[in-house]
Amino acid sequence: MRLTRYGSREIALGIAAFAVLASVSLLLCRHYGSAWFLSPLAVLVPLFGWLLWFFRDPERTIPDAPGCIVSPADGVVTHLDEWYEPEFIGGRARRLSIFLSVFDVHLNRAPAAGVVKFLKFRPGAFFDARREEALAKNQNQDLGLLVDEPGLPGKMLIRQSTGAIARNIVCPIGINRRLARGERYGMIKFGSRTTLFVSGEVGIEWLVKIGDTVRAGETAVARTGGTAGGNTP
Repeated sequence: MRLTRYGSREIALGIAAFAVLASVSLLLCRHYGSAWFLSPLAVLVPLFGWLLWFFRDPERTIPDAPGCIVSPADGVVTHLDEWYEPEFIGGRARRLSIFLSVFDVHLNRAPAAGVVKFLKFRPGAFFDARREEALAKNQNQDLGLLVDEPGLPGKMLIRQSTGAIARNIVCPIGINRRLARGERYGMIKFGSRTTLFVSGEVGIEWLVKIGDTVRAGETAVARTGGTAGGNTP
């Protein structure tokens, strides 16, 4: 199983904590002659296994169909509507929000090929990522992509939002960095929300609906060919 480099610190801390606690349990077991002191391992082993599982980095098959927009995150679609995004899109945009549970892959991927032209971090609260307040009031990291794939809307903005558990956003990308469709660009640690805003000069058709499960870089969430504002589910 491949692990993402974004989890190196947490995995190292997890290994250290596991080694110390396991050693203490074994020493106590030998000293007192009781296997009960090994019972914490029944919790530590699955917990450490989950930590490794959380930072997994699976390979994905990126769709190469023209006019295709792929999901920026793994999780469940919670919102499909319109939203006013003034800072990069500069007006009304189509919005897709995805909730990521602690069991989902948390790596984010570019929904289309383009050049990063906007980055903004906003400190904030830690509401449950499924709540509407999370989009505007939680800690957020925006990445604005000037799309260079023919036929696609010219601008897309991806917002990484923390949640009640997630407290750390990773986005080590600089301005003018070009991203390929489906390329990894960051992650949110431990339960979160990812939102995609798509500008409206080219019509799109959503290929997913609320409640659908999507996979970053692999699930085609939209394609060009809808009306100028996109379709409304």
